Amino acid sequence: MRKRSRSIFIFTILFAYIILQFLWWEILMVKQTSEIINEKQKIVALTSTDPQQMQLEINQLLKTKKLKIYMIAGEGTVFLLLLLYGIYRIRKAYETETQLVSQQKNFVLSVTHELKTPIAATKLQLQTLLKHKQLDEDKREQLLQNALKETNRLNRLIEDVLLASRADKNDLLMNTERINLSDLAKDIIESYYKERANDGSLLVNIESDVYVLTDKVLFPSIIINLIDNAFKYSQENPKVSFELKQEGQHAKLKISDNGIGVEAEQREKIFEKFYRVGNEETRKTKGTGLGLYIVKTIVDAHGGKILLSSNQPKGSVFTITI
Repeated sequence: MRKRSRSIFIFTILFAYIILQFLWWEILMVKQTSEIINEKQKIVALTSTDPQQMQLEINQLLKTKKLKIYMIAGEGTVFLLLLLYGIYRIRKAYETETQLVSQQKNFVLSVTHELKTPIAATKLQLQTLLKHKQLDEDKREQLLQNALKETNRLNRLIEDVLLASRADKNDLLMNTERINLSDLAKDIIESYYKERANDGSLLVNIESDVYVLTDKVLFPSIIINLIDNAFKYSQENPKVSFELKQEGQHAKLKISDNGIGVEAEQREKIFEKFYRVGNEETRKTKGTGLGLYIVKTIVDAHGGKILLSSNQPKGSVFTITI
């Protein structure tokens, strides 16, 4: 941060110096033009014998002086505007590059953490099974389920990174077919969020036989990322709602939560790759900044729309129309 502040300070001083030099040059040009015209007036006054002719020549010189001053001021103004625009574009490019570097740094930190956590947890579960071979069946089942849960978490992270990489290269190949989205959504809830549904923190309302033309391999990433995101930012007494229904020729998904919500000025940014609020070194919520980017990419690939609105009294609502 200190290095960035120093760079901005040097940048500001440099361009302030350039602008001041330019303004000083313009003042000198006007002054020099005035001096030249004044000298010509003196020459005309000394050499002319006809007072009327002398006055005409002096008037012409005054007119020329005014035109040249206008010309210098006009050209100077255009040049100054171009210079200021160039400074603005350079500053924006610098800020964009700085933000990208910061986001990439955060991404590396978060991915490192996200990779180490499930690996360490799975290793611990397996080591426990090896060391305590006389564990009762319920305990062994619990350890195996925990290991499987962490493995699924690791697998989802890798899939997100691969999907984001393919999206960057415009290599997100769609294999669309008409599928029963209701059945697909129920299978995802059963596989990933059964405990959440059973304890009431996930409310599920899925209309039967909602058919849509979609890629059944890619589409689950939309549901998983949005539900994960909803729970991630609803840490205390989470209440997440998942709804799926048919509206005319479209399928409509709505995922709402009672979390911290998203401020209005950040609602467009959260769909950008790597974007996360805050700094990775101080942020408490886990994640890589890829989830919502992947969701929007897949929705766009389907020709659908995703909208973010505020929930009442607090939280967020993501509405997807396919």
